[in-house]
Amino acid sequence: MRRLALTAAAVLAAGAPAFAASTPAPKPGPTLPQRINVKALQPRSLFANKPEHVEVVVEVNRLGQVARVRSIKPSHDQGFDAHCYGNALQAFIRTPDGNAISGVYRLSYDYDPKTLNVRRDVALLWRGGVNPNAKGAALDMMEIARRNRNRTPPPMVTPGPVPSVGRMPDLPQVMTSPTPSH
Repeated sequence: MRRLALTAAAVLAAGAPAFAASTPAPKPGPTLPQRINVKALQPRSLFANKPEHVEVVVEVNRLGQVARVRSIKPSHDQGFDAHCYGNALQAFIRTPDGNAISGVYRLSYDYDPKTLNVRRDVALLWRGGVNPNAKGAALDMMEIARRNRNRTPPPMVTPGPVPSVGRMPDLPQVMTSPTPSH
């Protein structure tokens, strides 16, 4: 019995390389694109040198979407304030299990100049008191943009040559006039 098992193992071992060579090699899976470190590419002078703090109070609908901004306590950097305001308008606020609680929330943004990172914290101020069926602010802005997509003004037409009024003559006039003799 033992000799049969050893013989079977030897046959299988001898046939294994032939079997492995006949099967195609598995294709490599899709590779993820390389992540770009934007902080490393930008000059350090673009980042603020001091810590920044912004608080945005928002209303959240029953889906967890920010429906509107109630108030903002700005920092001293208008660019950072604008980024925080835009981020708050696009935020979804949900519990860890995926449920949404409509109500009023405070989003606080803290910028650390040492790490160049922004930390966002969310705090529920109170449940309810808002329209739970309100449309999300980001969706509302996208609908407005979609409606106005074809209402853009026509491109600016480049004006033609302006007749010279001052001391300088037009270029064609200079090119055709005889050279002055002094």
